Amino acid sequence: MIGVDKIGDIRRAYFEERCPIKEIVRTLSVSRATVRKIIRGHETEFKYERGIQPSPKLGDWVEVLTEILETEDGLPRRERRSTQRLFEELRGRGYDGAHDSVHRFVKAWRTEHTRVPVRAFVPMSFAPGEAYQFDWSHEAITLHGLPLTVKAAHMKLSHSRMPFVRVYFRETQELVFDAHDKAFRFYGGVCRRGIYDNMKTAVEAIFVGKAAGTIAASCKCARTIWSSRWPARPPRAGRRARSRTKSAICATSCSGPSRA
Repeated sequence: MIGVDKIGDIRRAYFEERCPIKEIVRTLSVSRATVRKIIRGHETEFKYERGIQPSPKLGDWVEVLTEILETEDGLPRRERRSTQRLFEELRGRGYDGAHDSVHRFVKAWRTEHTRVPVRAFVPMSFAPGEAYQFDWSHEAITLHGLPLTVKAAHMKLSHSRMPFVRVYFRETQELVFDAHDKAFRFYGGVCRRGIYDNMKTAVEAIFVGKAAGTIAASCKCARTIWSSRWPARPPRAGRRARSRTKSAICATSCSGPSRA
């Protein structure tokens, strides 16, 4: 590969110093064809890339190696065999080629298959009574003439987008339960599931796969009590029209009087 520095030396020697091609070839140790290619073009880098990698020895074993890779593709990464182990297995089956050919093929195959996009989606529509969203926010207010930072518990129905906000002085798990209790009384029921952010007061741990998003056991118990007291049902008619009256809801759901 000829880089930018070498190309610059060749062009300066030819165009500025007026050196003949024969002298440039002898001084810079490059071929005549390369010098002519550089002085006639405007490229800043020349790189050779092989289009098709010949594999005379591995050619007969490509199907066997591909089948092994496809079988191990569904396994965890720590359980997949390295290229050395795959090479040893092929050698045991009669392969007499080099390790580099196996390593090159396996690397290219795994790189190509890791580029496959993961099929994931984020639900943008919800059925009535299906889910609610809950989270905290920190708000700066003026209480009795003094600045104060309060914690606001936000709950919103995912279907109608109707919000509920209740303000507290702290952000603890007991107040999470209280906010849920007041919100479910306000809505008149409980949704089938709740959507939580990574809150320390609600989320105990986050895992990958089927165990993703584990809610604290105490929150599960409280959720069961709420569900038994107020069965889940769709929002009443007219609540979608009132979903934009957030300021009035905030004013009526604060835990104490305050002046903004």
